[in-house]
Amino acid sequence: MLWPLFTLLVVLAVTLAVGWAVDLTLRRLSERHPAERVWAPLRRCRVPLQLVVLLGLLMATGPVHRADPDLRHALLLALIAAVGWLVARVAAAALDAALARYESVAEDPARLSRVRTQLGLLRRVLIALVAVVTIAVMLLTFGAMRTVGASLLASAGIIGIVAGIAAQSTLGNFFAGLQIALGDTVRIGDTVVVDGQQGTVEEITLTSLVVRLWDDRRLIVPVSYFVSKPFENWTRRDPGLLASVLLHLDHSVPVPELRARLGQVLAESAHWDGRDWGLVVWDTTPSTLLLRATMTAADPAGCFALRCEVREQLVAWLRDEHPHALPRVRTGD
Repeated sequence: MLWPLFTLLVVLAVTLAVGWAVDLTLRRLSERHPAERVWAPLRRCRVPLQLVVLLGLLMATGPVHRADPDLRHALLLALIAAVGWLVARVAAAALDAALARYESVAEDPARLSRVRTQLGLLRRVLIALVAVVTIAVMLLTFGAMRTVGASLLASAGIIGIVAGIAAQSTLGNFFAGLQIALGDTVRIGDTVVVDGQQGTVEEITLTSLVVRLWDDRRLIVPVSYFVSKPFENWTRRDPGLLASVLLHLDHSVPVPELRARLGQVLAESAHWDGRDWGLVVWDTTPSTLLLRATMTAADPAGCFALRCEVREQLVAWLRDEHPHALPRVRTGD
């Protein structure tokens, strides 16, 4: 009884020593080369690495060879799962390091958003692939599965057709996610309009896209929607937008003075980006003039705030300086 206990203690000590040595090495590499962003993410692989070392040493020791076959099989399954976990962690750490390094040198926000979206989807694809391979390898350790596999191989065509029909929606969303990532139609942080609702793309997965609406609600949309239906992307190339404000006023409104007042309001506004502005008579009706004020903003949030500010300032100025220019209902001569 003492020999298995001594073996277990030695295995635990070696496992802890390996984890400590690897973590110390990564910490020193991070201190010596702070510009390299890969060392810090790799430190998160310590737990799966220790688990692989522990299970591998247990499988290699004599007491386990003489143990019950079910126990050896359980340890083998755990070892395969731990290896898959370690591979997934290493792949995720490499992608995180690549994104962090690109963020430190990127100057174009649009390109950075595109790279972040593509790496995020690539990370999910790699993790899903590692999980599928790991589960497949675990199933192959069962003798019954190998026997069944020979018969399933003969009917692979029928199974493939059935699986393709059953997973048509899932596969469609999967390839739609890849098309979004590679085609650069929508990125994380873009302002989009989906079914009449404006929001900001918060997350893109392999099957769905999360849009944060103006009131902090989340709209979950299948990614296949963005490759099969039209939608508005306000920030795909340039986040700058043209805002407009419509005013229904009386025919006696002094348009030149109102245009000058609009210029003063924009000059004092923190939301106007200084690119362009204007005020024109957009339309006329028997009782009102329809004026359209246009101005540019740097982003959708600034565009909304600028519209509200201009509308408030112009109406207040008309109320105080030219109250006769506000809409009126005429009941006689």
